[in-house]
Amino acid sequence: MASLKEVRIRINSVESTKQITNAMKMVSASKLRRAQNAILKLRPYENKLQEIMNNLINKVKELPQLDFASQREIKKALVVVFTSNKGLCGNYNSLAIKTAVEYINENFKELYINKNVDVITIGKKATEYFRKRDYNLTASYDDIYMNLTFDNVEIIAASLMEKYLNKEYDNIIIVYNRFKNAATQIISCETFLPILIKDNPNQGKKKSEIDYLYEPGKEEIVMELVPKILKLRFYRALLDSHASEHGARMTAMHKATDNATELLKDLKLYYNKVRQASITKEILEIVSGAEALKG
Repeated sequence: MASLKEVRIRINSVESTKQITNAMKMVSASKLRRAQNAILKLRPYENKLQEIMNNLINKVKELPQLDFASQREIKKALVVVFTSNKGLCGNYNSLAIKTAVEYINENFKELYINKNVDVITIGKKATEYFRKRDYNLTASYDDIYMNLTFDNVEIIAASLMEKYLNKEYDNIIIVYNRFKNAATQIISCETFLPILIKDNPNQGKKKSEIDYLYEPGKEEIVMELVPKILKLRFYRALLDSHASEHGARMTAMHKATDNATELLKDLKLYYNKVRQASITKEILEIVSGAEALKG
């Protein structure tokens, strides 16, 4: 049985841990509100642009050659993995890394064996993992979360787009956690390039409902929209990942605080039992001593 001093030390330690986890939960909740507002405001804008582009592409009878939509044999691929710079956020980081590794093994196994799969990381956790293993880590952007603005993200997206146009890569995949709510993040593997042209969702509607006038022309608008939408997609993925990180950390710290509370209850109950046993033992020793004196 542990001594009273040992139990007191452990109680103080758990109480300190509880204060830390509770403070981290409050900080993450505050950051989550800002990150959540940012992603929720961007999604409708990006979705509408995507809808307009799909509508235009499907209505253009002779689609001009879209370099970003050109399908070609995959000789070299790039996987971009989004994680956080810090831990203590449940399985947020490990799930993204695990998903990226499984995707490479399932879809790019031969390319990986031939050293034709590169990895770019955003977040120190992914950087640390892939740097220590047999992966060709070509770049890392761990500081992007310090100033997460469209202007900064646009530079990274433009670099990826340029590499695809120059045929350095034939396929670019992004792996990230998509934000649903504070307690739920959905891991996603998306093809960033080439663009997958979707069918027009309004195809079955009347012509009068989807017939618009375009200026200067449909082809020109498509060519203007494509780079902008690609940059927005990359920015949205980063905002999703950022919000998911804070949601995962807030949930993890909330559970840690609850666990600390339950542990404190058990420790205090155990402390009282040990203290009671100690008092009972002292009383028995006093009574035994008194009886011995009488004898």
